[in-house]
Amino acid sequence: MIDWQRVTELREEVGEDAFSEIVAMFLEEVEEVLDRLSEAPDPGRLEQDLHFLKGSSLNLGFRGMSELCASGEARAASGGADGVDVEPIRQSYVEARSQLLERYPPGS
Repeated sequence: MIDWQRVTELREEVGEDAFSEIVAMFLEEVEEVLDRLSEAPDPGRLEQDLHFLKGSSLNLGFRGMSELCASGEARAASGGADGVDVEPIRQSYVEARSQLLERYPPGS
């Protein structure tokens, strides 16, 4: 789920050119972290990674993803890092990314 009001606010705050740059940087950084969590998870770093993903996704309006990250972050903080499933977070990201790029294609 995307908070379209947040996306619109961000786009208006920074302007269209900067918005495109922010989206590109967000997608790159988030995909790096998600890949690391899937390919080489580090339970000692999971809480920190989920905190980063939570904040980044919330800033760009990826509310559903942010909520999943918050839940995983809390679980990791309480010693349950092994029980955090990253796949729903990745799936939420893929769906939100698709919706965002459909509405705001690169270079638009």
